[in-house]
Amino acid sequence: MTPLLFPSLARWFLWALFAGLACAALPAPAQDTLLKPDSRKALLYTIAITDSLQVSVFGESDLSRVTRVDARGLINLPLVGEVKVVGLTLREAEEAVASAYRDGRFLRKPQVTVTVEVYAIREISVQGQVKNPQRVVLPAESSMSVLEAITRCGGFTDSAKGTEVRITRVGLDGKVKVFVVDIDSLIKGKGRASSSDNSLLLLPGDIIYVPERLI
Repeated sequence: MTPLLFPSLARWFLWALFAGLACAALPAPAQDTLLKPDSRKALLYTIAITDSLQVSVFGESDLSRVTRVDARGLINLPLVGEVKVVGLTLREAEEAVASAYRDGRFLRKPQVTVTVEVYAIREISVQGQVKNPQRVVLPAESSMSVLEAITRCGGFTDSAKGTEVRITRVGLDGKVKVFVVDIDSLIKGKGRASSSDNSLLLLPGDIIYVPERLI
């Protein structure tokens, strides 16, 4: 029995080895070309201009205060002055403030807490061939997809070209990005529908435009 078993195991090992090499030789799947924000971070609230923030430093009551994010994305704090927080999560803002106090040698191990006292209005605009074009307010601490935004506007008109919905976004660096998504296939459950077309999470200031279908 033993002499027969060993060749069988050897053949199985060689087969597994060749199969693994063959799989490794296969081309990697194409990367999704749709640019999306980090889905994990997108579910976390990011600080916006005109947010009113409570910044607290443990054991340093004279450094704790409520401050508003100005048009440049900055808050003004005692001793350290201006700190840029726009676009950061609350945890990232806490670290930015703590670093400012450490780097300035004002505090050795600052324990900073940042919370939102008053949220800025976070809106997107939906234009073109939807039944009720309008500005839509985004939830403060959750996300909204393109399909959800269009649904809030009553859906497409009869002449909408829902296969080429455009989203225009201006980044914090001033660069403009345009995304084209096929929302019509998602709504109708067509075979060409891609999950990536509904994974683009909207950010404040996004403009959704639904073009008209040429007849």
